[in-house]
Amino acid sequence: MNPDLDLTLERVIRAPRAAVWAAWTDPARFARWFLPAPAVCRVDRLEVRPGGAIVTRMSDDGVEFVPHLQSVFLVAEELERIVFTNTLDGDWRPSNPEPVALTAEITLADHPDGTDYRILVRHGDPAARKRHEEMGFADGWGLVTTQLARVAQA
Repeated sequence: MNPDLDLTLERVIRAPRAAVWAAWTDPARFARWFLPAPAVCRVDRLEVRPGGAIVTRMSDDGVEFVPHLQSVFLVAEELERIVFTNTLDGDWRPSNPEPVALTAEITLADHPDGTDYRILVRHGDPAARKRHEEMGFADGWGLVTTQLARVAQA
């Protein structure tokens, strides 16, 4: 972790790792938590494997959906780790994502109360990290982690 370039979030989710993993890998479950409510997520592609796509759309009203995320998974180690980047789109084409380019690493580990859930988001330069932090990284990623926990506990 480089504090000049990276942002982190850590939580204990009161659910087994398998349930958290399922929330990440099942499109129906994923759509229920991936965007901060009340926004609605539609999953177009969720191929949780190295090189697989993650393509989502978002809606404020549940009717009209606009592009949200076009990314590729770099790592998918079952029940342990997921890494994705938005610097490549779902078809492996280089992209210039707005508002910030990032690579996110999610790790899952056993915890006496469920799952130790850790997020490390890497940025290419301090300005990108600062921009992401000022956009509300802690609140936004924190909220979707809370929503993920609800889905995993259901």
